Amino acid sequence: MYESLKKILFKLDPEKAHALAEFAMRLGNFAPLLLNPVASKCVIADERLSQEIFGVKFPNPVGIAAGFDKNASMIRALCALGFGHVEYGTVTPKPQSGNAKPRLFRHIKEKSLQNAMGFNNNGSSKIAKRAGLLYPFAIPLGANIGKNKTTPQESAIDDYIHLTKTLAPVCDYLVVNISSPNTPNLRDLQNENFIKELFSACAPLTSKPVLLKIAPDMTPKTAVCLCSAAIESGAKGIIAANTTVDYSLVENPKDFGGISGKVLREKSFKIFEAVAKEFFKTTVLISAGGISTPKEAYKRLKAGASLVQIYTSFIYEGPKIASNINKGILELMDKDGFHTINDIIGVDRN
Repeated sequence: MYESLKKILFKLDPEKAHALAEFAMRLGNFAPLLLNPVASKCVIADERLSQEIFGVKFPNPVGIAAGFDKNASMIRALCALGFGHVEYGTVTPKPQSGNAKPRLFRHIKEKSLQNAMGFNNNGSSKIAKRAGLLYPFAIPLGANIGKNKTTPQESAIDDYIHLTKTLAPVCDYLVVNISSPNTPNLRDLQNENFIKELFSACAPLTSKPVLLKIAPDMTPKTAVCLCSAAIESGAKGIIAANTTVDYSLVENPKDFGGISGKVLREKSFKIFEAVAKEFFKTTVLISAGGISTPKEAYKRLKAGASLVQIYTSFIYEGPKIASNINKGILELMDKDGFHTINDIIGVDRN
């Protein structure tokens, strides 16, 4: 059924197709009962998949990564589709329209996307109010935060302080985004001095955990150093990884933006593996990038991820992607003789 729908959606401009999907999902905000039949088919309610992280119950390990629900407008629908957590954003202090269009492109052959969105969002005040209508929610909510495009580098930390104060009351964890390639010079903030200053300033402002999301376009050694600086300064977790600017991964790339999807699989796992070798059992690890199958999700969990996040595979594989991955994880656990998800997390690190 989704394959037929996808043929129609893929004839539309990618951003228009996303807007259409968002419109459909937002209907659930006005008529939540409409989501019950969806949830009955997509939610895998199995205690073997649940775990407590940050003092909050995650019903399954498969979450939707930041970037899909930028404005916290689709949370109810995403929950009904079986996701175990929703990370909304990236949220900036002030509303911004993002970069010039077109800014979202499909690489259909490679089952990948290339985006140069530029943190388009409604701004922290409006999004905090919207999320506050739901929070606390049936599944954990994360808030992904980033600086405004017009904020000078020397004032960037002020944006993150403001966002931490504004969004901490309406989420279960926050994620510092300094790894998107779509805000000019943002990745320049991926240095030890700024990371230490940032987490030393933001972490004490809230009892909610603050995490760091890193880019895949660095050496494993650099990634470990940056993560170490963050953890020493108060970070409670690491998400690896964001989109890549390695345009050699697809046949006909644009020369701007970040690439996500199937082609990112090896690169994202390589950087995650380097981080997991150093920090498994030290902090919470979340793996993102190129995950589209139960086998790949299972691999990331065994490598040390407590949670995995998807985005692009949702576009290509359809609305039952979370359900299918969770079912597959259970089957792989049964095959290998594991009883709960806690039994498999980091088993390859032992």
